Amino acid sequence: MISCEDLTVTLPGASGPVHILDKVRFSVDKGEFVSVLGTSGSGKTTLLRVLGGLQPATGGRVSCDGAGISGPPDGVVTVFQDYTHSLLPWRTVRRNVALGIEKLPKSEREGRVDDALAMVGLSERGDEYPWRLSGGMQQRVQIARALAMRPRVLLMDEPFGALDAMTKAALQDQLQQVQELTGTTVVFVTHDVEEAVYLSDRLVVLRGSPANIGLSLDVPLPRPRDQVVTKERADYLELRHEVYEALGHRVGPWSKT
Repeated sequence: MISCEDLTVTLPGASGPVHILDKVRFSVDKGEFVSVLGTSGSGKTTLLRVLGGLQPATGGRVSCDGAGISGPPDGVVTVFQDYTHSLLPWRTVRRNVALGIEKLPKSEREGRVDDALAMVGLSERGDEYPWRLSGGMQQRVQIARALAMRPRVLLMDEPFGALDAMTKAALQDQLQQVQELTGTTVVFVTHDVEEAVYLSDRLVVLRGSPANIGLSLDVPLPRPRDQVVTKERADYLELRHEVYEALGHRVGPWSKT
């Protein structure tokens, strides 16, 4: 569904051009959940912005359904980490969720908003204002706004990075349920190894400077996944170990005992 062929990105810097990505090759299939990991500054967000048509590539080709990406493709929606500044505080939750679909007929618009709020568990909060909600709820509003647009592809840039551990775990499980319900393709940028292994069908690790794909790893853990049961599985621990090593962390020998 999304394909990168020899993707290269160079950005201007204070001391001259900065080479961010170099000949990146990877693809994402329809309905797949793919996480992108890498150390700070490795180009994760840059890659996501290119996929969303928000940042032009310097070289190579990026396509969605075979068509080159030169601007935001139809059906591709980005969810950002900074939920606070992504929501309009003077609009209710319902009106924030409706922001991207205001040109639709009223009945269809309201139906989509209702469906999206139900999927993220906020049906009873539609008349509230974002500033009255917790951080986790605000992020759910942003996700609901994306879902109301019925995206084919959801690009998520560390959406749970600023949340506490319990809220993050709850939203991870909610995201899994939403993806299973909608079949949406998800590309998920994160710096959290455990999160990536837990959520993904496949993950890729960006490595080097400029960065390239240092590891592409299938995650064949059974679904639905559980925060306790899945993370106690031997194959989950083995996958996590492999990703940490790919990121350059020194870890002790992994054992199934």
